[in-house]
Amino acid sequence: MTLKLYAHPFSSYCQKVLVALYENGTPFEWRTVLYDNAEVMAEFAGLWPLKRMPVLVDRGQTVVEATIIIEHLGLHHPGPVSLLPKDPAAALEVRLMDRFFDNYLSTPAQRIVADALRPEDVRDAYGVTYAREQLETAYAWLDQTMAGREWAAGDRFSLADCGAAPFLFYADWTHRIDPSFHNVIAYRQRLLARPSFARAVDEARPYRPLFPLGAPDRD
Repeated sequence: MTLKLYAHPFSSYCQKVLVALYENGTPFEWRTVLYDNAEVMAEFAGLWPLKRMPVLVDRGQTVVEATIIIEHLGLHHPGPVSLLPKDPAAALEVRLMDRFFDNYLSTPAQRIVADALRPEDVRDAYGVTYAREQLETAYAWLDQTMAGREWAAGDRFSLADCGAAPFLFYADWTHRIDPSFHNVIAYRQRLLARPSFARAVDEARPYRPLFPLGAPDRD
């Protein structure tokens, strides 16, 4: 087996890559990153000193950052599902939506979650309020953008949807999507029904007690 993935099933950015792997049935070896597994942690730190998941090792080459890993897979391990269009303009739209989900959904949601993990005397109420405002703005923009779209960049599942799936999943746990955002809610449900993401969600279920805001039972 040529691919090793250093990841944790509950991590949103790891799930982003897992969706891409599962979409194409790409075989890989799990190297589950757990702090009590000294061997894997040493390997992980040696490969990427910043110790940010996921990390892919492909025939001795270390590949970092979820989006780059997915593009690497498309170049070197292509499967039946092409996650990035060959047309440059269409690919640009996919990349735009990918950046939107990374920067304007995942980042503010993670800021809220990280704050909940802090001791109460060093929490950042202002930062959390701002992050929630960012999520509201992002939901509103996405609701308009998804009108008439099945997937993030149009009618084909793409790299952008690989990220949208876990980021929308956890964002709704963090800052509930208002029922008025019908298109966002419908899109999130389509993502949850996608077999590749449903598999990632199921694999992560044992770790739900780790979510500091309390994992809801609705998903």
